[in-house]
Amino acid sequence: EISDQTSRRWFWTDVEDRVARLNRMLLGWSNYFCLGPVSPAYRAVDRHARDRLRQWLRRKHKLKSRGTSRFPDQYLHDVLGLVRLSDRPRSLPWAKA
Repeated sequence: EISDQTSRRWFWTDVEDRVARLNRMLLGWSNYFCLGPVSPAYRAVDRHARDRLRQWLRRKHKLKSRGTSRFPDQYLHDVLGLVRLSDRPRSLPWAKA
């Protein structure tokens, strides 16, 4: 779903709209799968979301580089507002069996 939300067919949309849709999807996913130790999964999903958003931005602005210097992680999270799942609660005490 992350890959679909950051595909070429969404180039005409605003960056804020894409980030808002990604955030809504990521938060919904994290609320559904919040039981048990989820830190490794959250890190993997965070990394994939950052990479796909960076790739989408790079293609939207027609850049040839990887985009990590123009769109670093801090920019994606602090300026654009991409949610960090790894900052959410990691494992809930009632989920441990």
